[in-house]
Amino acid sequence: MPGFAKRFTKVNIEISNICNLQCSFCPEVIRTKKLMSLELFKRIIAEVAPLTEQVCFHLMGEPLVHPQLTEFVNVCHEQQVKIFLVSNGVLLKENLAELLLHPAFRQVNFSLHSFFDNYPDRDPDIYLEKIFKFSEKALSTRPDLYINYRLWNLNDPRGSSTNNNNMLQKISERFQIKFEGAIDVSRNRNKSINIKNRLYLHYDTEFIWPSTELPILGTVGSCYGLSSHIGLLVDGTVVPCCLDKEGNIPLGQIQEQSLLDILASERAQNILKGFKQKKLIENLCQRCQYIERFQSH
Repeated sequence: MPGFAKRFTKVNIEISNICNLQCSFCPEVIRTKKLMSLELFKRIIAEVAPLTEQVCFHLMGEPLVHPQLTEFVNVCHEQQVKIFLVSNGVLLKENLAELLLHPAFRQVNFSLHSFFDNYPDRDPDIYLEKIFKFSEKALSTRPDLYINYRLWNLNDPRGSSTNNNNMLQKISERFQIKFEGAIDVSRNRNKSINIKNRLYLHYDTEFIWPSTELPILGTVGSCYGLSSHIGLLVDGTVVPCCLDKEGNIPLGQIQEQSLLDILASERAQNILKGFKQKKLIENLCQRCQYIERFQSH
């Protein structure tokens, strides 16, 4: 659709719901563990390419575990769809680091806070060295690539006790940057600090993932689901947002219907209409803490 604005800023595609870690801030997936097939991925990309600026290899799971990641990247490149990848970085071996420099990638996020959450007594130097080397090569060969170091709960008394400030010190030393004063994630609304060129530190607080088993928080609110983004689970289920980790709001299966038909369905349109009217009509949305971040203060 050249010349037309894209409908979504991103489409989240869960190419794997399998993860090599089990972080305390990321609930375990209850669904059957699965890797997305290349055939299904090709179908998804063909349908989302006209609708989005980029696809995000993220919902649940770790994308670097997928053995066909190279093929997936090539499909996106052929369809001229940019990739936004979120990874814990633990599996960043040399061949994968080279792959992430592919021109198809627009942004790579590393969730550094996952390391100490899983390995509280380990030295992070080897882990960080792989990420630092990748970042330095990207700064040289892919200056257009955005890289985010995600580091949550820095000096946040409400967050879990972590060694993330140790990570912060190592980033500071490697890139010769001073982080002025204590980073208070609970107060500072600008949660990104430029390290160098397009390399950034991103910090935030943890949140409770929505679940139908949690109490209702309210029925008034709005969300960017179905307006700025949607999600596709590993089995092809279309969901309205990236926090529907168990597919509690299935809008349809992309193997059975076109994506446009799914988005035009009564359920999808009712959800979208509700958000515009500040009404939360789905059970999961009524139990979503993250929606509070979109409310005006």
